[in-house]
Amino acid sequence: MKSMVIFDTNMILRYILNDDRDMADKAEAYINNDDVFVTLEVIAEVVYVLNGVYQMNRAKIAEAITLFLGLVDCKEKAVLQFALNAYANHSLDFVDCVLYAYNKIRRIEIATFDKKLLRLLAN
Repeated sequence: MKSMVIFDTNMILRYILNDDRDMADKAEAYINNDDVFVTLEVIAEVVYVLNGVYQMNRAKIAEAITLFLGLVDCKEKAVLQFALNAYANHSLDFVDCVLYAYNKIRRIEIATFDKKLLRLLAN
């Protein structure tokens, strides 16, 4: 029986960036041998780091994380995938994209004063 493992931000970054071969290999071994679980909160931090530290563009971030999500389990995978698509195509912060995704996927009303988010929610 496979064990459950939750990846933190650094494990995901090493896997996606493959900037340290040993660490990337360890992450890949977990993916191949365990049931890997990721949380929405950790993915939000990954987006923040890839954009802010590694200067990766939005479309590339969305593509890399979407590919990664295909290999692991996440309770809110549909919300995350919708949010990543919104992030790639709009100038909102990722957390606002997550809120937008909750509205569109789960039909949850979002209360906000953020004008950019309100415009997107109105569509």
